[in-house]
This record gives sequence, structure tokens and C-alpha cells, in this order.
Amino acid sequence: MTDVVSKLWGFCHTLRHDGIDYGDYIEQITYLLFLKMADERGVEIPEKCDWAYLKTLSGTNLTDEYPRMLRDLGRQSGILGDIFAGAQSRFTNPVNLRKLITLIDETEWTSLEVDIKAEAFEGLLEKAASEGKKGAGQYFTPRLLIQSMMRCIKPDPRTKADFKIGDPACGTGGFLVAAYEWLKEDLKASGQALDRDTDRRIKRRTYYGQELVPRPRRLALMNLYLHNVQPEIALGDSIYEVYSGPKFDVVITNPPFGNRGANQAPEREDFTVTTSNKQLNFIQHILTILKPGGRAAVVVPDNVLFADQAGEV
Repeated sequence: MTDVVSKLWGFCHTLRHDGIDYGDYIEQITYLLFLKMADERGVEIPEKCDWAYLKTLSGTNLTDEYPRMLRDLGRQSGILGDIFAGAQSRFTNPVNLRKLITLIDETEWTSLEVDIKAEAFEGLLEKAASEGKKGAGQYFTPRLLIQSMMRCIKPDPRTKADFKIGDPACGTGGFLVAAYEWLKEDLKASGQALDRDTDRRIKRRTYYGQELVPRPRRLALMNLYLHNVQPEIALGDSIYEVYSGPKFDVVITNPPFGNRGANQAPEREDFTVTTSNKQLNFIQHILTILKPGGRAAVVVPDNVLFADQAGEV
């Protein structure tokens, strides 16, 4: 699988000449990889929007039809519409798009173990984070930090039927994926297995996120889809919009640092203090979305506890 990541990433350097940056590249892979896996799984895709049709195209037909396919897919309901909402092709050279389609088509993705294909996608996200100035870096938390937080908070959805885990600044979904991976590792270490109903409930009704920017939300959906998890990830502003969804037993998150976009204090009646400090507002928001007795693990700057009004929060 390392070879697959290497091939896909190596091709990215070729696409730089087509004006496609790291973040764009991961997004384009997401569209194509989803269509390939949907084809392998027999998922119903609208006519002339599926992988089989895409493979028949070349030249200007390809660069004309591919954007049309993305628009049509974005109008669908469910995860199809979520993945392809607002999707655009960044390819100007049909030869490059054709090469990427061929490269993805060489692998039977659904025959791979979940861990392998998920690791491949996460490997691409990590490369984009480390090498791309405009890519996934601002939405990607280092794996070692995430794993340390999981060991501390132990997000165990087996403890009750309505257990819910949330990330109000989910980026590409690293914390939600890690929470699910923690459960898998704990099951493996204890030699236990989930019954079918519990497994289904955990995968479909446990993991929730919110993200302000469409691209990382799309990547988060794909990231969790590759783990066979069906999350609910809303597109919206966690700070300025009052949350009306289910409350959480555990919140794990790495809110964006800095003061960018934080000049105006949110007017929320459920906040204890009114401040333009983004970190304090995220902490206030987290307190409003936790269930009584809920727990949170949050990455914050080391000076946040000494900020004005921190004591009141």
C-alpha cells in the first residue's frame, strides 16, 4: 500500500505543471476514489456519472464531461451529495486526468482491508499537510498528538446505547477516525467482538463533526467512509451559530489557533462571557455541547488560561 501512496503522490508532482496544488490534488483523488469504490460495491450512481462511463472518455470529451458529472453528483442526496457538493475539476489537460483515472483503476480498492486503504488515504493527507502551504496542513493534527489524547480520554461508545463523540472543528476528520481506531484496538487487545447491532449502531450514530470549510469537510467524509464509518459532519461555523444537534459524551478537538476572523465577538446567550478570543469561544462552545458529566480533550495554546475573561469561563 505504501507503493500505491508513492505512485499517487509521485503523480502529484506532475500535476503541479497543470496548476494543481497539493490540496486540490487530494480533493480530486477523493472524487475519483469514491467513484471507483462505488463501482466496486455496486452503489447506484446516476447514468453517465459512474466510473464505467468515466473510463470510456478521453481528450476533450473527458475534460467536458467530467465537470458535468461532478455537478450532477453534487445534486444527489446522502453521502453522494455531501462528497460532491460544489465539486469542481481542476484539470485542464485531459492527458493528466486520464493518467490519474488509470492509476486509480489499477487497484481493486474494496478488496483491500479497511486499515490498508484508510491508511493510504491518511498517508496522502499527511503528505499534503507536511508539504502543502495551502493544502491540508491547517486542518491536520499530528497523529502522535491525537493518539495521546485518545489514550487519556478513552472514547468508548460501548458504555451506553446513545454514546456520542463530537469534534466541532473536525478538519479532515483525524480525531473522529482516531476515536473509532481506539475502539478497534481496545477490542483487539481484550479479545472481544461487537455484535452486529452494536457495530451498526456505533458506525452510524456515534461520530459527529462540524467544519467551516467545504474542502476539509469533504475529505473528512471520505476519510471516515474508508473506515466504513458513516458520520454526520455539518458544514457551518461552530462559534457564531448556536448548535441544535445532539449533545456529546466526549468532545475531542483541535480548534484553529490565532485571531484570524475573530474580530467580532459572537452574540450567544448560551456563552458565559462575550469575547472575540477564538480559543475561549471554542471552549465555551464545547461546554454547551457536552452532556452533563461529559468529557473533553482539547488542544489549546499555552496562554489561553491566562487570557482576559478566562477565569470567568
